[in-house]
Amino acid sequence: MKHLFAAVSLLCVFAYPMPAAYSQNTANQYFQLIEYQGIEATRLGELDSYLEKALIPSLNKMGIKDVGALSLETPVANKVTKGNKTIDVVQTSMFLIIPLTGPAQAATVLDALGKDESFMSAGKTYFETDIKNPVYNRMRSELSVAFDCFPKIAVPKQKLANKERLFEMRVYESPTERMGVLKVEMFNNGEVPIFLACGIQPVFFGQVIVGDRMPNLTYMTVYDDAAQRDECWKKFQIHPDWLELKAVEKYAGAVSKIQKINLLPRPYSQL
Repeated sequence: MKHLFAAVSLLCVFAYPMPAAYSQNTANQYFQLIEYQGIEATRLGELDSYLEKALIPSLNKMGIKDVGALSLETPVANKVTKGNKTIDVVQTSMFLIIPLTGPAQAATVLDALGKDESFMSAGKTYFETDIKNPVYNRMRSELSVAFDCFPKIAVPKQKLANKERLFEMRVYESPTERMGVLKVEMFNNGEVPIFLACGIQPVFFGQVIVGDRMPNLTYMTVYDDAAQRDECWKKFQIHPDWLELKAVEKYAGAVSKIQKINLLPRPYSQL
């Protein structure tokens, strides 16, 4: 059955002629992006404690460095049903970014964590959370491979200087697999150098190979603050190289939906 599933999955990607769908460069990192959704803002500390004291130290012991932990810049008020009542609750999301050497490492990490006694001990309180009152509503996860033009995650210069920083994560969805591949090609063929010329500082670019929004790519950039972000993107929109690149006919319609998420690092984030 596993072989059948793999065959069907590959058929979905390669069933028609297209540019090279995914990077074949073995030096390119992979990224697992985990989103913890619907966290009550008053309970964010419970997840912080687990990530800071249990999960991230255990990942670091395995040689997995530069793990990012980011939460929404602005929590949102949502209506939540508890028992027979519907109440307004301020909620946030947490995003965990885990760099990997390859897709298989995602599975070996889970196995290694289960055998790590210090991890199990440090996370004991979190693991014993009341099942009727969990810390978050749901988790979602995606696995990406880094673009050839930006093959590894970059720790922000603001982090290295211990300065405040604002992250922006963008998700570009495409209408078809072919158009998704062409959007990655567009980045590889010149869009990233234009970012750099405009002061846009990348953290990572990932083509999603497993996720719930495919075909899509996810990338993250970082700034000193919102004013710097806005100024950089104004420069980008009018940059002559960008105007030339976006006019290339084959790239028209490559993106059907864009989601922008502003994020702040948790105190223990390694990004």
